[in-house]
Amino acid sequence: MRKLVYYVATSIDGYIASPAGDFSAFPMEGDHFATIFGEFADALPAPAIAGLGLSPTGERFDTVLMGWNTYAVGLPDLPDPYPHLRQYVFSRSHGPADVAPGITLAADPRALVRELKAEEGGSDIWLCGGAQLAADLVDEIDTLILKVNPVLFGNGIPLLDGVYQPADFALVSSRSFESGVLITTYERV
Repeated sequence: MRKLVYYVATSIDGYIASPAGDFSAFPMEGDHFATIFGEFADALPAPAIAGLGLSPTGERFDTVLMGWNTYAVGLPDLPDPYPHLRQYVFSRSHGPADVAPGITLAADPRALVRELKAEEGGSDIWLCGGAQLAADLVDEIDTLILKVNPVLFGNGIPLLDGVYQPADFALVSSRSFESGVLITTYERV
């Protein structure tokens, strides 16, 4: 069965962005990028893939899920951020005209994830963000891959916004880089 993977960058103190949604404090260079480019090319936006001369394979992810605020980060310049993946954007207040052709606008994340997980074959499903969508889907998340950046925000958009009960995960791996970034993987227990 396909897995839902929450692969996300976070600060040391568990924020995915500042209160205003800015994540530019995360290091944009360093030795950790070789791993990101090698293992997570499917999770790079189209301009990065083209600029780096990478070829997404679809082996890790073939589908991406985004909350509206995560999708809107690229607007208006990048209305189709991951054309190499099936893209779903969740919103209860926007219509199909608000997203680029080829992107599916959806309203019920749990139902969609259950349908996607039940599909035959395919790669894992990437939960790109944001915090509210991740909290809505916490019971469906199978794997958590955190890119922990050597930055403290002190406040901001949390990794999960709205979780009301603990969810147990087991550490699978943790890799540290000279850049100070950790890539840590957890699986649901």
